[in-house]
Amino acid sequence: MNELERQLHYPLGDTLPAPGGTLEVAPGIRWVRMTLPFALDHINLWLLRDELDGPDGKIQGWSVVDCCISRDEAKAQWEQIFSHEFEGLPLLRVIVTHMHPDHIGLAYWLCERWSTPEQPCRLWMSATDYNLARVGSAGTNGFGGDSSALFFASHGLTDPASMDKLRERASYYPTLVPAVPRHFRRLMDGDALTMGGRTWRCISGHGHAPEHIALYCDELRLLIGGDMMLPRISTNVSVFDMEPEANPLQLFLQSIDKFKALPADTLTLPSHGKPFAGLHRRIEQLHEHHRDRLAEVLQACTEKACSAADVLPILFKRPLDLHQTTFAMGESIAHLHALWFEGRLQRSRGADGIYRFMASP
Repeated sequence: MNELERQLHYPLGDTLPAPGGTLEVAPGIRWVRMTLPFALDHINLWLLRDELDGPDGKIQGWSVVDCCISRDEAKAQWEQIFSHEFEGLPLLRVIVTHMHPDHIGLAYWLCERWSTPEQPCRLWMSATDYNLARVGSAGTNGFGGDSSALFFASHGLTDPASMDKLRERASYYPTLVPAVPRHFRRLMDGDALTMGGRTWRCISGHGHAPEHIALYCDELRLLIGGDMMLPRISTNVSVFDMEPEANPLQLFLQSIDKFKALPADTLTLPSHGKPFAGLHRRIEQLHEHHRDRLAEVLQACTEKACSAADVLPILFKRPLDLHQTTFAMGESIAHLHALWFEGRLQRSRGADGIYRFMASP
């Protein structure tokens, strides 16, 4: 446990849900943990006891928040949970915090698996992320491929091996999200949902995803934070080729400040890591982290004009595989753009086609 983690409190200690099982974290709320084949090797999913109106009155069942990527191992885990944890009740709805594959990958499969002619199992998420997920799952459309390779090349990632691998990832998203439900229920900032007899408020967030939705229950003082509020790592905040002049870091920092209004003793359920208390301190830590990284980037750009590839080793001091490098490049651009939009950096494009940033005079 690092020093920042010691400033937080983990009520469950090191206890984790068993594979294919659940762990109750609050009345009617169960934690599911599924493995991922990446450096970030797991995702947390949340089961909530629920009820919805049906043709013959109230239907008792479950709602789930997030799904895991589409892979046979995750489906097998889900089948174990259906058999041993659902108490013979159905899945009523699938709530997805945002469109990244580990969160929405199995939404189509879950909705199809549990829908009946009389009672559909509906997907609930923001419209922005739903529509982008539909675009991404449709095929070769800019989530990788030539457009991504050329974009990162314009920011200094020009080595042929990386360029070739990026071009090969044109269909990466649909391999993890092969389909998205054709119908959904829209969630928006401030919406109130009733689940399990309790009210949950939607809190939108930006910067990590287009329109991320976190859920807060005042009765339980509990936040399902998705990827907006992680205890151990800082959420990835990236610029990608679809929005090449974006300023996501500013959006992210503004978004996490929304959580300051929640009680100090809020229990936060993150998508990665362990449930924790210390929400206000974690918000401060994230601001401090990015303030320090911005200062490092500004100092580098004071000494010479830098591309995003130039500041990559300043922001990320460990070895990175290609999967990590794409996110790291996106985050490097995000830090440069934050300073550029503030007027502290100037951007120019050289004869080699690469954008470089220099401290403003």
